[in-house]
Amino acid sequence: MEELMRAVLLDWLRTDPALATSLNAICEEAPARTSLPWLAIATSASSDWSCKSHTGREVRIALELHTRADTTDGSASLAAAIEQRIRDLPHAQAGFAIASQRFVRARSEQRRESRRAVLIEYAFRLLAS
Repeated sequence: MEELMRAVLLDWLRTDPALATSLNAICEEAPARTSLPWLAIATSASSDWSCKSHTGREVRIALELHTRADTTDGSASLAAAIEQRIRDLPHAQAGFAIASQRFVRARSEQRRESRRAVLIEYAFRLLAS
């Protein structure tokens, strides 16, 4: 279910018109040759969250947003848009249902050459259909 959830989340983020025009890529891993800004899955992990009647997983997905800015203004608004889009993710999906989702943490870091990286992590509790 972890791989399916990763694909669902990326597809959902890619179909947002505002994100599609603001980001040069929304991808599975850090793109090799894409100009900033871009968003990629940094990592994911899953653990058992089954019950008597359903197979379940808790899937944690960390996304990393990369921008170029000297201040947090640009990356903060993009991060907020990404978080809102994740909150709007429909619970009913093909093959599973999202029983709950929760924001876990975020981290922002200034890097060389005015690059900024923002890590956004969510946990999704999934039940197989």
